[in-house]
Amino acid sequence: MSRSSGFLSGIISGAIVGAVFALLYAPDTGKNTRDRLSYKLSNYYDELNDLIDQLREEKELLVSEAKEKGDKVVLEAKEKAEGLIKEAEDLLESIETAKEKTAKKKG
Repeated sequence: MSRSSGFLSGIISGAIVGAVFALLYAPDTGKNTRDRLSYKLSNYYDELNDLIDQLREEKELLVSEAKEKGDKVVLEAKEKAEGLIKEAEDLLESIETAKEKTAKKKG
């Protein structure tokens, strides 16, 4: 998340620096400069909102993918556990059968 927050702070600081330079070096009247600045800031604001929406969509996609992978890992672990339980039950059954055969031979 720090990567995207660094990018967003870069966009915001770039917009501020651009606005300051526009005011300092404006050869136009104050009203025209304010209008242009307002227009540019409006565009930056729209671009920033679009970027935020895009980041939200990417976050949702990543969360969805992570959930799917997590579910898959849980399912695989459950299947392996069931297999191990079955093997253990079979082993216990074999031991019991062997005990019974040994007891019959002795008795």
